[in-house]
Amino acid sequence: MLAAIAFPSWIKPEIIPGLPFRWYGLMYVIAFALTWLLFSYESKRRKAPWTNDDATNFFFWAIVGLLIGARIFGTLVYDPTGYYWAKPWLIFWPFGSDGRFAGFQGMSYHGGLVGLIAATVIFCLVKKSPWLQWADVIAVSAPLGYTFGRLGNFINGELWGKITASPLGMIFPNVPASDRFSAREAWVQDFASRTGIKLSSMNDLVNLPRYPSQLFEAAFEGLLLWLVLWFFIRKRKSFPGFAMGVYVIGYGVIRFVIEYFREPDAGIGYVLSLGNKSAPTYLFTTPWDFSMGQLFCLGMVIAGGLFLFFAGRHARLTASAVEGESEARQSAAAEARRLRKKIK
Repeated sequence: MLAAIAFPSWIKPEIIPGLPFRWYGLMYVIAFALTWLLFSYESKRRKAPWTNDDATNFFFWAIVGLLIGARIFGTLVYDPTGYYWAKPWLIFWPFGSDGRFAGFQGMSYHGGLVGLIAATVIFCLVKKSPWLQWADVIAVSAPLGYTFGRLGNFINGELWGKITASPLGMIFPNVPASDRFSAREAWVQDFASRTGIKLSSMNDLVNLPRYPSQLFEAAFEGLLLWLVLWFFIRKRKSFPGFAMGVYVIGYGVIRFVIEYFREPDAGIGYVLSLGNKSAPTYLFTTPWDFSMGQLFCLGMVIAGGLFLFFAGRHARLTASAVEGESEARQSAAAEARRLRKKIK
């Protein structure tokens, strides 16, 4: 009996076979629409000091920055061939060498976050608007949308996890031959035996079960993080920027852990290996080998902590200055009243 989950055969990347409309793109549309609804709701609840037109423009530039940053990082950082470094004008060219529409395959979350922050900071500088207030609203609204992005990865059958013999393992049908393993290998035979995969020939290339890391990310980096931010952080009275700092740290920690279940990007592998340097990337062997995503996440946690520290410090200094100014005004008013009484 097969002790692994079979990838649902009815799931196809195309919405309508033969047409260039894919579930991955639709998931992005759903993610943006859902985030916009939550963003609008939270803006009204907070009685935010901006108009609907300002909110629409802010959201538009956030999306533009996210897509540009995600695409630049996805091509220049995660493509090991150097193709886009040699031909950077093709980064935003959605057609393949055969002239057919291929879409923008290759997007990076961390690049998207950098792009979003850069675009919205510029927007707020131009509009002379407090970025921290905007940031808190987008921070509590965005994670649920991220869930759908990872569901798009799952539907595409991409970004799968490491090989496992646990009941959570799933057999992805589109794993290429280069990521399958010879039945002659003893460890492959062991995994096949433990997961109920029958080997008909020692010449087989075996497609072993892998963690559905896309679903892990959708559940924890998306849904769980959103629940925490929306129901526990959102209504907490704190300083401007608090929700954004919690989001950055929370995502960084969760993604760092889940990366242990996800196979590192092909051609890149572990960028920092403190354990067994010859360990295969398709198996979990040690917690001391780190992927590119984990290093970015570690940077997020550090940056988020510093952000909270300085944002909180700025809020305290501002409050002290306002309090001092109020006391000075009260003292001046009291002195004026005393002088008026003396003149009378």
